[in-house]
Amino acid sequence: MSEERDRYDVMEYPVGIAYYAFGAAYVTHWLAGSPDLAPRGAMSQGDLFADQQIRRETLVFTAVNAIGFAVCALLTAWLLSGVNRRRPWDAALFALSPVLLFEGLINWDLLAVACVAGALFAQSRDRAGWTGVAIGLGTALKLYPLFLFGAMLVVCVRRGQVSVFVKALAAGAVAWAVLNLPAMLTGFEQWKVFWSFNATRGPDLGSLWLMASNLHHAASPDTVNLVSWLVFGAACIAVLVLGLLAEHPPRMAQLGFLIVTAFLIVNKVYSPQYVLWLLPLAVLARPRLRDLLIWQACEIFYFASVWFYLGGFTAAGTSGATDPVYLWAIPIRVAGEIFLMTMVVRDILDPRRDPVRNGRTLAITPGGGTGQPTTLSRS
Repeated sequence: MSEERDRYDVMEYPVGIAYYAFGAAYVTHWLAGSPDLAPRGAMSQGDLFADQQIRRETLVFTAVNAIGFAVCALLTAWLLSGVNRRRPWDAALFALSPVLLFEGLINWDLLAVACVAGALFAQSRDRAGWTGVAIGLGTALKLYPLFLFGAMLVVCVRRGQVSVFVKALAAGAVAWAVLNLPAMLTGFEQWKVFWSFNATRGPDLGSLWLMASNLHHAASPDTVNLVSWLVFGAACIAVLVLGLLAEHPPRMAQLGFLIVTAFLIVNKVYSPQYVLWLLPLAVLARPRLRDLLIWQACEIFYFASVWFYLGGFTAAGTSGATDPVYLWAIPIRVAGEIFLMTMVVRDILDPRRDPVRNGRTLAITPGGGTGQPTTLSRS
């Protein structure tokens, strides 16, 4: 094991993804006929990548991962269909979404997406423990599911159920530890690569920070870290105030969408597939086809721009000059997200506009606890 660690770079992802990638590699090895790996240990990395048999195995590895992602997508759609029992068709907005088609096979993000859907499903059934477990497992795959605890805290406070939140938080911590402790105990330096890599990297693809560095000057990683976390913290406080002061308690998907979107907007890297983080939250927070298509049109414009940029088909790829199309794609993408955030905030402030709650009888009181039903209708 130590020889492999010395020879190859450590994955800059949380351990949950490393486990999945190892499992996919094991299946690939089995499907390839379990070839002897000893001779490959003496080959250089360049020779390994040039070997035709290994290239074929790489295609098999890609197919194995794709099948796993398809299972995650199907599981996510099924879970989303059960969150709002009166509106199971909202899950179709996930399953048929253009961004899922274009970006579902990039990286391993769909694993965490399935965990987020599981958390929303469990929360809709008042299963606090399972909600926490799903968030904990998701956080072992990607950091962003952790932010759902913020949304859940607001919901629980409004309902007067803080103990429910504490139970979910404890379950989440245990689930996260079960996946992380083995890696921490057997290779702590490798385990912390995800954290150290993200702490030291500078502005990267898709971020407003990258746009600013191209138009003005690049900020240091420390400056970017400090400012982005401060702005994100302010955004979280704003969501907290919104959730506590709204006349009716917001839904967890609404608050979760606002928090995760705020994180992505201010983050120093915004890879194309990160839109998948928002997808299950968006289709439950604002299940209106028009609004979702407006948002996803901006995402697809960015998707096309970034791959033209990386492929060297634009000015940046041929002459090293700044690519104006790509730089414009970044704020256009952010504008689409801010548009959808605005719609969600409006729904929270005026539940009569909320597609999920419009015209429904809610067994809640203005303070957020249980009480006599209140009918929402347009005046």
